[in-house]
Amino acid sequence: MRALGRHLLAEYLGCDPTVLNDLEKVKECMLEAASHCGATVLESSFHYFTPQGVSGVVVIAESHLAIHTWPEYEYAAVDIFTCGTAVDPWAAFHHLKLSLVSKECSVREIVRGDVSHLEGWLGRKTV
Repeated sequence: MRALGRHLLAEYLGCDPTVLNDLEKVKECMLEAASHCGATVLESSFHYFTPQGVSGVVVIAESHLAIHTWPEYEYAAVDIFTCGTAVDPWAAFHHLKLSLVSKECSVREIVRGDVSHLEGWLGRKTV
């Protein structure tokens, strides 16, 4: 199957709450993850929530990485969506596991844009 992209939905458990609550550290971890997977970083945006937690996104030429943290639960939810074959989303996943000091994690990979199905739509007229 040929696909346009790969989308990892990751949950990191038992993370270091001080890391998860530090905007600059979370940003650094995400930018390093993008670099480790071979992505081209275009821009990033991160926000700190009061009293705790960080959300952010790294826009890459190949799609994006996004994170939402809950330090009070030692938990982070992460999306790693990459397009093309030059980028390895699993390298980003493993880097984040280490840098968030995650004791346990789960991940699902979703194939996005199955080209064999999409090619059937090309040239069709809409009603």
